[in-house]
Amino acid sequence: MRGDTKPDVCVIGLGYIGLPTAAIIARAGCPVHGVDVSRNVVDTINRGEIHIEEVDLDGLVQAVVQRGLLKASTEVASADVFVIAVPTPFAKDGNHTPDTSYVMAAAEKVAAVLKKGDTVILESTSPVGTTEAMRDAIAAKRPDLAMPGITEGQPDVSLAYCPERVLPGKILEELTHNDRSIGGITPRCARKALAFYKRFVKGECVTTDARSAEMTKLVENAFRDVNIAFANELSMIADRQGLDVWEVIRLANRHPRVNILTPGPGVGGHCIAVDPWFIVHGAPDEAKIIRQARETNDAKMHHVLARAKALVDANPGVKIACLGLAFKANIDDFRESPARYVAASLAREFGERVQVVEPYAGELPMEFDGTGAQLVDIDTALEESGVLITLVDHDVFKVIPPEERSDKAVYDTRGIWPDVA
Repeated sequence: MRGDTKPDVCVIGLGYIGLPTAAIIARAGCPVHGVDVSRNVVDTINRGEIHIEEVDLDGLVQAVVQRGLLKASTEVASADVFVIAVPTPFAKDGNHTPDTSYVMAAAEKVAAVLKKGDTVILESTSPVGTTEAMRDAIAAKRPDLAMPGITEGQPDVSLAYCPERVLPGKILEELTHNDRSIGGITPRCARKALAFYKRFVKGECVTTDARSAEMTKLVENAFRDVNIAFANELSMIADRQGLDVWEVIRLANRHPRVNILTPGPGVGGHCIAVDPWFIVHGAPDEAKIIRQARETNDAKMHHVLARAKALVDANPGVKIACLGLAFKANIDDFRESPARYVAASLAREFGERVQVVEPYAGELPMEFDGTGAQLVDIDTALEESGVLITLVDHDVFKVIPPEERSDKAVYDTRGIWPDVA
């Protein structure tokens, strides 16, 4: 470690979590070597620019790059602390099996440059046991290093798990101020990771074991998924019974101990739409409510698509405006987005009649290729379309007055226009 006690840090994965994390660590004065498999991402960051949309991130990245505290590369470099923030998607088996191959590939690259005294921290949302599996992969590559939980006596390196808790649009603020759960392979590992995070985290850092920290992250998102599923299921029941779900929820929430969430077209993003399946995969016979919540939220997408098609069929020949592709309001993240699924499905069926309004997109995603659908601005959609389908509650959509949509057939899946039943 450097004489000024500030560790050299290597952050592997420079996406929605890795890049903000790398920038905040660099802001704290630690030299950061960022690693990504994409040459375009690396070149963009080294120019002091960003490849994702996030509030205040552009200025921070520009500042730390100019100061020489953040450099990006496609190769892992020697460091004192390694932070792994790579994706953990589903395997391509159709069973929602977690794919930890990116984590293991990153761990093996770290193993090649690991030295005595280093700390390796996994931040990727992962199934329970992944940190230990990462430790084992490193141990297989580096039998010369004593590994925590395997060899007797003091280990040569420390390994820990520390997931983020952030909201897109507020990532920099929440990475700094939110509490963190830090799970070590051993208590000593947790303390080493704790000392690192206290350099840039102002929230409380609570230490635990790695498996508990892994499960905590999954549980947090499964809890949210279950509550969203209640609201989405209620909305489908209300549709069946001819009720205004927004009115029902508004009245029910006047109860002092009831707080029903707002329904939508499903659940998206790489966390809530994915993480609960990791729990189900680990305990398939016991995770009944968690599985049902996932299935309910997925079913809401198909319910919305069916209602949207019925509305289009009832208005033949007119253009159809799909408002939004992101998985939530005011961000450019389209991962696992139900809005994207619904809009793309409509585009494949109705072709050139479909207009997509997404203020955070420069072009339509690849699944729209060949459909004839067009990306347009909101004013064009309001002028030309006869059907409006609200899929995302972007601020720019909320402020559209009733008189600009009074002559259109409207399906508002987000409840942003109180005058629409």
